[in-house]
Amino acid sequence: MKSTTRGTLAAVVTGVAAAMGVTASPAAAAGTVPVPVPLGGAESALGADLPEAGGEIPLLRTGAPQGPRFTRGRLMPDQVVPRLPVRGGLPGVDVHAPLGHLLDDGSDHVGIDAPVSDLRAETPGLTADAPLAAPRPGPAGLPALKEPELGVLTPALRTVPGAELVAGPGL
Repeated sequence: MKSTTRGTLAAVVTGVAAAMGVTASPAAAAGTVPVPVPLGGAESALGADLPEAGGEIPLLRTGAPQGPRFTRGRLMPDQVVPRLPVRGGLPGVDVHAPLGHLLDDGSDHVGIDAPVSDLRAETPGLTADAPLAAPRPGPAGLPALKEPELGVLTPALRTVPGAELVAGPGL
């Protein structure tokens, strides 16, 4: 495809997207998607106070893997299949439930608030080395034989989750 054809096609696609009003969603900009749990209908049908619940689901973002790293004495790069970094978060939850008094008309509540916490992960990778050593000086520069190596790079997870348990008067 010629560069002029590509440029024309890009301009047409951009114009059509602008005409249709295509924009990035606010959820993609925020990094989380709110998930409300509608219990209002069940609350009026049952005639009882139900918990208020909601949550947030984080969006995953992948990073760029590290390039190959060559080390002295090896014929193949250090990581044959590199680990892929992934950023996201653990889902958040917000639940408040009423606790009715047995002897009077008042009520208390109990709740848990666990915000979205940052999560950094790396997928598993693979490292391998050929059964040949680097060519050596001497008899025709032939490489020496050695045992092949194969290893799995373990995945990694890093996060600091947190939650708050509350209890008190009213809802």
